[in-house]
Amino acid sequence: MVNEVKQRRTERGISQGSLGEAIGVSRQTINAIETGRYMPSLPLAFALAGFFETTIEGLFEPEKGDMR
Repeated sequence: MVNEVKQRRTERGISQGSLGEAIGVSRQTINAIETGRYMPSLPLAFALAGFFETTIEGLFEPEKGDMR
């Protein structure tokens, strides 16, 4: 899964900690999502999409071979 979380966060000039605080998770969780080590739950994906005023599909995209 690839995502645009880091790109959108840096475009807004906010830290991982600030984003995590805004949606109720830790900075470490945001880091893990950005680096692809953690796939967020559906409620967390909705929270991120809402924060960035986009859709889940606008933030996350499966890599080739992920769709089974």
